[in-house]
Amino acid sequence: MESTSADSLQAQLKALPSRAGVYIMRNGAGDVIYVGKAANLRSRVRSYFGSPHSFEPKTRRLVEQIADFEFIVTDSAQEALILEATLVKRHQPFFNVRLKDDKHYPYLKIDLADPWPRVEITRRAQLDGGSRYFGPYASASSVRRTLDLVKKLFPWRSCTKAITGSDPRPCLDYYIHRCIAPCSGYCTKEEYDSVIRQVILFLEGRADKVIRELRQKMEEAAEGWEFERAAVLRDQIRAVEQVSERQAMATTEFIDTDVFGLAREDNQACVQVFFIRAGKVIGRDTFTLEGVSDEPGEHAPEAHPPPKADSPQAKPPAEVMASFLKQFYQSATYVPQRILLPCRASEAPLIQAWLSQMRGRKTALVAPQRGEKRRLVAMAEENAHEALRMMRAKWLADTGKTRAALEELQEELNLPALPQRIECYDISNIMGTSAVGSMVVFLEGRPRPPEYRRFRIKTVAGANDYAMLQEVLRRRFKRAGKAPARGSTSSPRAQEAADYDESFDTMPDLVMVDGGKGQLNAALDVMRDLGVAHIPAAGLAKQQEELFVQDMAEPIVLPRTSQALYLVQRIRDEAHRFAITYHRKVRQKRSVQSALDAIPGIGPKRKRALLRKFGSVQRLREATLDDIAATPGFTRALAERVREGL
Repeated sequence: MESTSADSLQAQLKALPSRAGVYIMRNGAGDVIYVGKAANLRSRVRSYFGSPHSFEPKTRRLVEQIADFEFIVTDSAQEALILEATLVKRHQPFFNVRLKDDKHYPYLKIDLADPWPRVEITRRAQLDGGSRYFGPYASASSVRRTLDLVKKLFPWRSCTKAITGSDPRPCLDYYIHRCIAPCSGYCTKEEYDSVIRQVILFLEGRADKVIRELRQKMEEAAEGWEFERAAVLRDQIRAVEQVSERQAMATTEFIDTDVFGLAREDNQACVQVFFIRAGKVIGRDTFTLEGVSDEPGEHAPEAHPPPKADSPQAKPPAEVMASFLKQFYQSATYVPQRILLPCRASEAPLIQAWLSQMRGRKTALVAPQRGEKRRLVAMAEENAHEALRMMRAKWLADTGKTRAALEELQEELNLPALPQRIECYDISNIMGTSAVGSMVVFLEGRPRPPEYRRFRIKTVAGANDYAMLQEVLRRRFKRAGKAPARGSTSSPRAQEAADYDESFDTMPDLVMVDGGKGQLNAALDVMRDLGVAHIPAAGLAKQQEELFVQDMAEPIVLPRTSQALYLVQRIRDEAHRFAITYHRKVRQKRSVQSALDAIPGIGPKRKRALLRKFGSVQRLREATLDDIAATPGFTRALAERVREGL
């Protein structure tokens, strides 16, 4: 059967045309697992079925699951790009970078074909010319916030009744100035159309024009002695101005711009977008991406030379950004004049031509390196990272998910009990210098920062991560149950009291180390020596996200959508973060010490006096000779020695 399937694939490969188009990969169950496009279908699709050794891990897993494929020929590469984005949104293939639930993103709609249009939320943007759409918004909550704001600022009708102008009495909205009551004939068609025009201008980011129109109407009302109406318009102007002031000035250039920031980790990513209109940020939103694992990071080292750009394993950092842009703008209702990106998107010329065609005028894709534009991108990136951290925090706070993750981890690792307490260890150093270790604790799937511990490596010289890990574990487990006797005053007992850590008395249900089989074996050696080998241990290798456990030759590979995998990744990343933070602190302190300690006549007291006065070695280098000499405890000769030493 497998041979028949292979023969069928080979026959299909031979029949592929050398034309532009889209190819669709399916697994044995018939599910779409990948959608791609190509300028030459024949060469691109055939490249998936060559030698798998040079493929990225993600591509290797994809090829292993391909049971069938189909293709659609297009007239141009640009048509293929549009079709690819449409099919990815429709099928949500596992191996594609994809916008989460993108098919259901909401919009604000104003039906201009209705004589008395309303502002409403819709899930479908029918670009037929009869309606105006604004969006897409990332979630129902973000679109509702915008709708509520527009309703507070502009008195359009929110009811769905037929407008005849003959209702004897308007609803409450009229009396609180949230509607101008066309139902009761209290306004003309032109007056209501003016309100809707102001809503459209505001949603487009043209608040300044709205304010000018309202101010003109207020002055006309005042001149006509309609003081009550003028007061209502005055309050509306103030409200619009307040909202407009909160939309901080973003750029000195009055060019409509979308600014994107990207934050990625493991199989998830966040994209933060700022919408800048007429120089002001009129809104922002966060979109979630899935399927970004195994895409190399922007600064990730390459184990092999980069593959050719047209090969299936070529996944540059810009691939994630390009995938997002295609899916986002494929359903967007407005394309701005300029788009700022954190990195150059792959296929940038093709995407730019497509967006320019959608806009009807040129749209520029820019990845700025410096200046004001780079500052805007950096701000969007920072917000994207914060959004990603918030997503993780919400996940960890979800008791149901963490419980399910712990139960799944117990089953996959064959643990004797639920791993209520997990300790994870990591080492950080640069070629053996400033070496430190970290220990983080997760209780019931949640971080327990008060029980985190950090270690300065004392006994290992040189770059030996295994020995450093063993030192950390030895110091942790040696202290367990070593409470000193009360009232002891002898020197050894006093040292024991200083080293004693009460939290070390609680044994973990699972010991994790950041690393693969080598790190795990090093940890197990120490645990056997100290009589704690009964505690289960595992090593999580970052490259393939494989879990190595004792007495198993092959690693455990958790499903990519597994809650247990998400949990162990969070624990490993937290241990790494804690180790890196401490390592940087130690390295910085060491650099300061080495710079001043090498100067004759500068002891601890004088060093403290200098650092207290100047704050850092860099500022000390920039100080004048007189400033240094004026430091307490210094003479001019000693100040000259400091200048020479630095």
